[in-house]
Amino acid sequence: MDPRGIEHRSGLSRERAEEVAIAALAHLAEDPEVLGRFLTATGLGPETLRAAASQPGFLAAVLEYLMGDESQLLVFAERQRLRPTMIAAARHALDPLADQG
Repeated sequence: MDPRGIEHRSGLSRERAEEVAIAALAHLAEDPEVLGRFLTATGLGPETLRAAASQPGFLAAVLEYLMGDESQLLVFAERQRLRPTMIAAARHALDPLADQG
């Protein structure tokens, strides 16, 4: 319910969290093998990726996937000059209810 630009408890605005997630998706797409693992894990195909990207929760899922692959997480964080905890904060900003329950 937070409007764009309002900081969440994570300290990131939704807009900034989306930027991080889009960069993460671009990072995954740089390497066909890495992208293939992502597509396999999500059940998506190259032909359905664009449609899936417009769905609510997709960007949070990209970050969740990245957080599950420590080596890719660390490479991405280094390239983006982010602390790995900022990726978790971005995921939380995109889907704050995911941690509940």
